Amino acid sequence: MSTFSEYTQYDAIGLAELLQQKEVSPSEVLEAAISQIEEHNPTLNAVVHTQFNKARSAVENCDVEAAPLAGVPFLLKDLLGEDEGEPSTSSCPPMKDWKAPQDSELVHRFKQSGLNILGRTNTPQLGIYGVTESDFRGPCRNPWNLDHTPGGSSGGSAAAVAARMVPIAHAGDGGGSIRIPAAHSGLVGLKASRGRFPAGPFRGERWNGLVSEGVVSRSVRDTALILDLASGADVGSPYAAPSPDQFLQSLEVAESAPRRKIAFTKRALFGKETHPDNEAALMHTVKLLEDLGHTVEEACPEYDQERLTYAYYIIVATGVGLGVRQMESKLGRKLKFDELEMSTWALDTISNAFTASEYSEQVDFMHRESRRVARFFEQYDVLLTPTAAKPPVPIGSFKLSTKDKVQIQFLRRFPMRGLINKALHALATNAISATPNTMLFNQTGQPGLSIPLYWNADNLPIGSQLVGKFGGEKTLLQIARELEIAQPWATKLPSLLQ
Repeated sequence: MSTFSEYTQYDAIGLAELLQQKEVSPSEVLEAAISQIEEHNPTLNAVVHTQFNKARSAVENCDVEAAPLAGVPFLLKDLLGEDEGEPSTSSCPPMKDWKAPQDSELVHRFKQSGLNILGRTNTPQLGIYGVTESDFRGPCRNPWNLDHTPGGSSGGSAAAVAARMVPIAHAGDGGGSIRIPAAHSGLVGLKASRGRFPAGPFRGERWNGLVSEGVVSRSVRDTALILDLASGADVGSPYAAPSPDQFLQSLEVAESAPRRKIAFTKRALFGKETHPDNEAALMHTVKLLEDLGHTVEEACPEYDQERLTYAYYIIVATGVGLGVRQMESKLGRKLKFDELEMSTWALDTISNAFTASEYSEQVDFMHRESRRVARFFEQYDVLLTPTAAKPPVPIGSFKLSTKDKVQIQFLRRFPMRGLINKALHALATNAISATPNTMLFNQTGQPGLSIPLYWNADNLPIGSQLVGKFGGEKTLLQIARELEIAQPWATKLPSLLQ
């Protein structure tokens, strides 16, 4: 049992400072993290693989002055984030015994920063849902209300950070998978500009550049420090974001930074409606920004919502199909139908129905519409939206019905274009109804940051999303830091810990 009872009060930088000042030992910090995981994970199902002995070995000779975050506990999402010698399943049962042959570049940088990896976190299969409820791993629960989801696909990481198991955890975002769990769990979640974080050496990009890895955290400064320590192109990267700023240092002058022209919209960007709680959260943030002296007015970029949604799902389906092929390559055999979930096979079927030129047409259209959206940010510094269009939904809300499963099996056997288009329409109207405000900025490559400033009557967190120009993370972080000072959230505890 850990003797470091104050562990849960500190963010990553706070823990690192205690370690560097010798006020607590790396072993005490580690055992406190392990105690939190052992106490709360049976309830939450956030951590699906542990490597405690490896982490204990790492702290035996830990030099707390050798790296900025030396000895700080950390978790990796069980999707991407390969850690040499450890499993990497993407919540796919056939991959349960596969071990990563080397670290991904981002994990290598996490380790160089001193972070001590304790295990891996729950995720939906191949990251294709905005909830974390795979058949293989089971549902991950929200520490604020155990009947509700923490979101997805980085739901395990978000639940673990919200429950104070670790102060910061790895995450990834191909359509909102950092920002949605951050919003649902009362955390900070940045989807960085396309190419800001390295994707190698196992891939040049994922989902045609829609995916960006990063972290979920409890403080703006932790997110800023990770940008300083881990961002930047790796060798052979197909593209990169602009040269990084000194992100953490920029927070020191956040309150004296220029006042910004900020647009806000209540509109569900790829959906039909916004829940009153999410609209209330938005207007609460608008008021805070106005009080801080920023110019805030209602406006929204113009784009072809229907065609962009269609393009998004064709690109994602193709990425899922590639993921299936890559698993088969690693295993050296074809996968059987009962080895993956119905939704995965549905997207795989869609991926095989389109020609290379049809796929390229969708990518080209996405890039053209991205330029339209970018022009909006010549008029405004930032766009503010609700991160999601609904509060965290109950566990099982998006569970496939028997009818859905029958239709997928039929589609798999008879992949006719009419059925394919019907399936795509169903995805566009149903799958993103709760989370329509994030994926546009995966398509445009812009940074989006979710911050926790509002809790509804049920004490569920509702996030606000700040979106900036490509490469504009510093502006978002400075505004977020101002808001964090104006309305601190770090001391708010989920019901699980009260």
